[in-house]
Amino acid sequence: MRRRRVFYIPGYDPIHPRRYRELYRKEGAEQAAISGYDLSLTPKTTSGPYGWHVTGTMEQAICDTDFDVLVWSDIVRDSMSQSIAATYGQLIRTAWEYISSGALFRLMRLRKGPVIAALYPVGMLLLQAVLALMVVVVPTLIGTKIAPWAGAVGFGVGTLCATRLLKWFKSKDGKFFAYYLMHDYAYSARWRGANPVALERRMAEFGDQIAAALSGPYDEVLIVGHSSGAHLGVSILADLIRADRVPAQGPVLSFLSLGQVVPMVSFLRDAWRLRADLAFLSTSDRLTWVDVTAPGDGCAFALCDPVAVSGVATAGQKWPLVISAAFTQSLSPERWQALRWRFFRLHFQYLCAFDRPKDYDYFRITAGPVTLWDRFRDRPASPSRIRKPVNRYRSVQP
Repeated sequence: MRRRRVFYIPGYDPIHPRRYRELYRKEGAEQAAISGYDLSLTPKTTSGPYGWHVTGTMEQAICDTDFDVLVWSDIVRDSMSQSIAATYGQLIRTAWEYISSGALFRLMRLRKGPVIAALYPVGMLLLQAVLALMVVVVPTLIGTKIAPWAGAVGFGVGTLCATRLLKWFKSKDGKFFAYYLMHDYAYSARWRGANPVALERRMAEFGDQIAAALSGPYDEVLIVGHSSGAHLGVSILADLIRADRVPAQGPVLSFLSLGQVVPMVSFLRDAWRLRADLAFLSTSDRLTWVDVTAPGDGCAFALCDPVAVSGVATAGQKWPLVISAAFTQSLSPERWQALRWRFFRLHFQYLCAFDRPKDYDYFRITAGPVTLWDRFRDRPASPSRIRKPVNRYRSVQP
């Protein structure tokens, strides 16, 4: 294989896509030095909003890859444009949706890590609210014991300080991630697992870009969906195949889902569109689908077959091939110790270098001369994968 086109679908991320180019450049250089191959990045040669070109020299061959980031960060930013009060409103609505539907308790039967990650912003925001309340109550009570007017002054000063405290917490969310994660979970919960209109329109645009590449001079078109981007990739590819926009004589079509959180959406009551797409894609012979997670990633549903646990697997299921990135084995003990408590960073480890790489190497997959199918065709699925259907909602139509 000599030419590849990669479309990377980020998760719920408001950051400019240049971040992914710099991550690829830095981590790719490190992996190349460790594994003894060569990667060189140059400016993109294709149309589209953002991307780059990479030439990989490895496995006795040279492969040229055009890399595009499918940008929806503007939609993410718009959904995060919330006041402090509105964010607490999101907290209430999101908690109610997951609890009242029973989704929260069923998700806990899969992996507790991502559920704890989902509960973290709720707990952190409530803690911030309690601290702010104490800032109001304490001076009010102290002042009231002195005189009524002193209590009123204490209440006014406390309210002012509490407001500033809440604003300070929000300004430091780059360290706490409470608002960010709350917006993330609220985005799906607001529509009960359905896609909002703006996102559906953007997904259709992504599908057009992929369809154009499938008519281009490539040997493989590889879609990479990370985190929330994985379930977007499922629906985009299902739409393309249903519409017969994947030419039989065109490039090989491959789908790599990384650190997926599909059950957080597919377990919601109105996620019928996603469940239908999961069921359809899992039986298709028009693509290869490999799902990579790792138990060390506390933000992903590690080794959970997203089709089976969602309750939509059929007798004809072929995909995905569920395998582990095995962080504890593919990272040295020293590197693992340095990263194991950095949960958000570990969620991006799939896109980074491993100092003791096994059969998963993001840069060989995206820049090497072997297709996804040929690379993993003899790889058995992880024996510890979870396939038990625990989803309460299994409808695939409204």
